[in-house]
Order: sequence, then C-alpha cells, then structure tokens
Amino acid sequence: MADEASVSLPLQERIPAKNKLKKLSELLILSLLLSLLSYRLSSLSSNRSLVCLLALFCEAWFTFVWLLNVNAKWSPAIYKTNPDHLLNKFNIEELPAIDIFVTTADSELEPPIITVNTVLSLLAVDYPANLLACYVSDDGGSPKTYFSLIHASKFANRWIPFCRKYNVKVRAPFMYFSQEPYQSLNGLSSDFLRDWKEIKNEYEELRQMIEDMGKSHLPPLQGDDFVEFSNIERGNHQSIVKVLWENKDGKDGIPHLIYVSREKRPKRPHHFKAGALNVLIRVSALMTNAPFILNVDCDMFANNHQVILHGMCLLLGFDEERSCGYAQTPQIFYGGLKNDPFGNQLEVFQKFMAEGIAGIQGPNNGGSGSFHRRKVIYGSSPFDQNTNAGWASSKELRSIFGNSNELIDSTNEIIKQEAKGGFRFINELSSTTEIAKQVASSTFEQNTSWGKEIGWLYGSMTEDALTGLRIQSMGWKSTFFNPNPPAFLGCAPTGGPASLTQYKRWATGLLEILFDKDHSPIVGTLTKQLQFRQCLCYLSFNIWALQSVPELLYSLLPACCLITGTSFLPKVSEGQFLVTAMLFAGYNLYTLEEYKHCGKTWREWWNNQRMQRITAITAFLFGFLSVVFKLLGLSETVFEVTRKDQVHMPAHAEPGRFTFDGSPMFITGTMLVLVHITAIGVALVSWAGGAVGQEMNDPGVVEMVCSGWVLITFWPFVRGLFGKGSYGIPWSVW
Repeated sequence: MADEASVSLPLQERIPAKNKLKKLSELLILSLLLSLLSYRLSSLSSNRSLVCLLALFCEAWFTFVWLLNVNAKWSPAIYKTNPDHLLNKFNIEELPAIDIFVTTADSELEPPIITVNTVLSLLAVDYPANLLACYVSDDGGSPKTYFSLIHASKFANRWIPFCRKYNVKVRAPFMYFSQEPYQSLNGLSSDFLRDWKEIKNEYEELRQMIEDMGKSHLPPLQGDDFVEFSNIERGNHQSIVKVLWENKDGKDGIPHLIYVSREKRPKRPHHFKAGALNVLIRVSALMTNAPFILNVDCDMFANNHQVILHGMCLLLGFDEERSCGYAQTPQIFYGGLKNDPFGNQLEVFQKFMAEGIAGIQGPNNGGSGSFHRRKVIYGSSPFDQNTNAGWASSKELRSIFGNSNELIDSTNEIIKQEAKGGFRFINELSSTTEIAKQVASSTFEQNTSWGKEIGWLYGSMTEDALTGLRIQSMGWKSTFFNPNPPAFLGCAPTGGPASLTQYKRWATGLLEILFDKDHSPIVGTLTKQLQFRQCLCYLSFNIWALQSVPELLYSLLPACCLITGTSFLPKVSEGQFLVTAMLFAGYNLYTLEEYKHCGKTWREWWNNQRMQRITAITAFLFGFLSVVFKLLGLSETVFEVTRKDQVHMPAHAEPGRFTFDGSPMFITGTMLVLVHITAIGVALVSWAGGAVGQEMNDPGVVEMVCSGWVLITFWPFVRGLFGKGSYGIPWSVW
C-alpha cells in the first residue's frame, strides 16, 4: 500500500451540475402544457367530438412524458475519475483482476475485422496484463471469427509492446493507422518511424488476410480446430472453448485471450445476448474468476487506453455502504456522417439524460462499456454486511448456480473474498477447457436461477437494461462517467433500415420490461429498493414503444380536420392560440439550446428532431405491436442483429440521404405522408371554391400550417415517393 497521503486522494469526485435557467425553461414548458390541457378540458363542454377527445388524450400523454423527462434531468451529477490517484493508492499486486467480455453474433453482419480491432484495443489497455483476461463470445460459432482471432493474438505480440514503448493513445490498429503519426516539436525518431512502418505493414497484411478469408467458405484451419469447425452448423453445434493466448510473462506480457462459442440446439432456448453473457460469466468463473467484469460489444473499441483505470476509480472509490454496483460509459460513435442525419449518435440524449439520472440512483445499464462486480451479477445485496449471507449450503448453491463443483467453489471464493486483491489466476488455463465446455452447454441452466435471479436476466430484448434494473432494485447504485478522450467508440448504423431496426429492438425490449411481473420498475419500487424517482426514470424509457400511438394519432389530426373542415387547435384570434404558439416555440428553443450546449449545429438539432418523429411512428410502433403480439401469445419477439460496418461509402452514394427497403416499418410513414398530401389538396380545392380559409381566423388555417410541418418533418418519405433504388420507397410498402 502507498503512503498515507496517497491513500487520502479521492479516486472519484462527484460534481453537481447546476443550470437554473434550464430548470426555469422546463417549468415554463410544463405550465404551457398544463394550460393547453385546461383549455382542452374546458372546450369539451361545447365540443365532445372524437377529434377533440383524441387531442386531449395525446396532449395529456405528452404532458406525462414531459414530467418524466424533467424528473430525469432535474438533479444531474458528473463523476470525475482520477486514475493517477488509483495507482498511487494501490500497489500493482493489490489491483483487482478484470475479466473482459466481448460479444459477437454474426460474422456477416459483424465482420471479424471489427471484432479483431476491439479485442486488440482491449488487450493493449494500461493495466497489468496478468490481471486481464479477454473472453470473446462468438454466438454464431463462426470459423471465420475464430481464424481471425488466432492471427490477431499473434499480431498482439507485436502491437502491444509497440503501444507500450511509444505510449500510443488510440490502441485500435485500424483507427491508429488511419492517419500519419503525430509529429512533436522535436520531430519523430528514426526508431519510431521504422517500427511504425513495420507494424502498419503487419496490420495491413492481417486485415487483408481476414477480409480475403471472409470471401471464402471455410478458413484454412488444421487439426482439432478443423474437426470442430468444419461441420459446424449455425444454431446447432456443441460448445467450443479455446485458449488462444495464455499469459505466462506476468504484468508485462499479453493478457489471456479465450474464444467461447456456447452449445446451441434448435429446440432449446438460447436467450440471445443475455444467454451468451451468462455462459461467459460461468466459463470465466472456472478459468480466471476475476471479481470485476467489463462487457463490450464487438464494435466498441477501447478509445481511452486508461479506460479500466477510470472504471476502477468508481468501483473502488465508494464506501461499501453506498458502493457502486456497476459503472456505465456512454455509447459514442466514430465516423458518423456530418450533422447526424439519421439521429443515432445520441450524444445530447446521453449528456442530459444519463447525467441527470446519475444524480438519483444512477444510469441504467447500456449493455456495452459497463463495469460490473461479479458478486453483484451473482445476486449479492449491498445491505448484506456478511458477504456470504444467504449462501448457506452447497445444496442451495447448486439449485441456484447449477450442478458444477468447480463453479460452486469459484462462487464461494467471490462471495467470501474482499473485492481488492487476493484473487488468483489459474496457472494452466488449458486444463479447465473441458469443464468450461460443460457450463457452456445448452442444458446447464435447467432448474437453476440463471436468467431469473442471477446473471443477465432473460425476458427482454434489452437484457442490459433489465439486468441493471434488477441490480438497482436490490439497492445498489450505479455511476456514469465520460472520460476525455471517450472510453469507447463504436460504429453507428447507417441508412434508414439499420437505424430503425436498432430503435425497434430497444423499444421492444424496454416495453417488455414494463410488463415483466417480477422485475418491472413499478415492482422494484413497491416491493424492493428502487427509489421512486429512479422508477420514473425507467418509465421514461420503458414507454418509448407506447409513445408511438399518441404520436401517430396527433400527427393525423391536422389532416383529418382539413378533410372534414373542422378544427382541433385554437383559432388565431383566440387568446389560447398564443399559448399554443409559445409552447411550440419554447419546446424547440429548449431542445435547440441543449444541442448548442453540446457544441452541435442547428442542422444536427433539426435532423434529430425529425428522426425522433420518424422513429416514433415507425420503429416504436412496430416495437409496440411486437410486444402486444407476444403478450397475446401470437408470436415471440425476435432478436435482430444490427449491421456493423466500418465506413466505406460507394462512389455513387449520397451520404446522409434516407434509404428504404421492403420492411413494413416504412408503411406508417408512407401512409402519413400520403394522407397529408391528400388533405392539403382537398383543403386547397375547398378553399378555392368558397370563403373558408380566406382569413387567418377561419377554421383549418392553423391545421394547414401543422400539416405542412408534418410533411417537412417527414421530408425523407416525401423524397422517397419519387426516389429510385434504395432511395425510393418500394411499391410493396405502398
């Protein structure tokens, strides 16, 4: 242990974020919403039409959603981490071990070169190599992914020493070699330039080999590898556990690298990503059993070489009484198109919502870039002073964790030991692969608590959010941190279909959580330790799919009024019109200021506002329908992997232009545009033949403006009506 002065240095600091003007703006918008509701209720005495009732329902919903968002943003907090203090406070041998989980599911949608770069960046982080183990879950059982990782482990023996020798900041090779080496005032040494060129050439050879292999049917595997992979059938194969690299050189060597592909059988449930993560936690428990876990998606490479030190500052920097159950980093993307035309960068959303929730009980779990305590994943409560409480007998442990003596022993070790130090790595990892295959079998979880009370929970497409909710319902807090440079960078979906598929999956999974009878946020608050305000924060996400119904109805109201010659909004001469206009202007100015605060342009703000409306009535609506069909027993939700590609735009492409395919998700957007075009045409014909619409105070004038606003918002669909190829809406959608 370091000296007493070093021990007193804080590992993390909470910095409350204050913005009184922002709070006043939120309250002003709330008062305007309530005023509009009051007007709507008073008008029902003279007009009880269906249009007015629908308007009341939608406006009441929007007020409710605004209250949820204000609650989430009201008391933000920012955590600043101090990695240097951590190194001063603990000796190297006192630092805890970390097991890193990287998950991939489809070598076609998630090309192996992306996974390889993520793995290399994680193996090269600043942390003692003998305290790191990287487990790659290949849920597709792809020989291409396995072959790529074999050669990546060989390249790591050159890449990692190079990073350490020259203190390389960005340790994903594809990103580092995408630009010329930085030249300081003193110039570049000849040794560095020589090494840089050699390593770059080796990486280019690796990349080319992996990409060429991707075009072949089966990579050139030999021996046992060939036997296990040559006849592998997707979704129907035995478990595979391979030690690709074993650290035998201590803290200055290369971390362990282990390949895992769990057993899959057609008639046995596999529970998507949550099932893969639970296999990883069991396999790692038998092989390395680190007390802390970092899980990362295959496309989210470590952009900050001190990211693990930052994470440990939070997990080791709290008193046990209020200790942090997990620490979450934001999902930030590289290579995004200018002005975020598809609204999937989410920087502003994460800035204000995540920092806001961090001031309550902590952010929800984001699924990637998350640091966990293994004992928390195992179900340990922060209120248990005795860390072995509730784990009295071996029989009880078997009923919870499964029938494996080795797994029970490793579980007892985690539950009983302190979090810092005292954990060992098994000297010969290869000696544990056979028993590891057993806990990776498709039948191991039968009659256990995996996916129900321990591990990553099943029952939702967003297993990360559900698991985070379970952890916070036990009383744990979580923290949000965003170091500089960002901890991880990933590739965002490009084009319309990929973006909407991702949002649909999120909306589906979050709504599934709301209807989970054991783990919904409402149950967590009423019967467990989830704070009330934290429950409201979860509800603000859980209702994304429900948001589609009022959004679609409210978008149709102006068109309905134009066709029928009625009105649902105050006339220009009415005093309430000023309130409506102020609400419209106030909301847009409020959101624009958030984007300006984050250094974004007004164009990016507009693109995100537009995509929020498009997403709501397309992806969210189909997420809502998916859950309805599931609850009715008509179908099961299907996990859809989002395509991940490093950005390579064809020469003829129009970057940023919305693309379409034959997905039914585009039906509602197309229908909405056609309805509004028809309504405007009907209204113009009607106005041309009569006096209605000639004056600003006539019925339908305000609705005409609103209808025009809807068409501007859905302009990608208007263009799609006349576009060609992927830029046009297919006839099957019409």
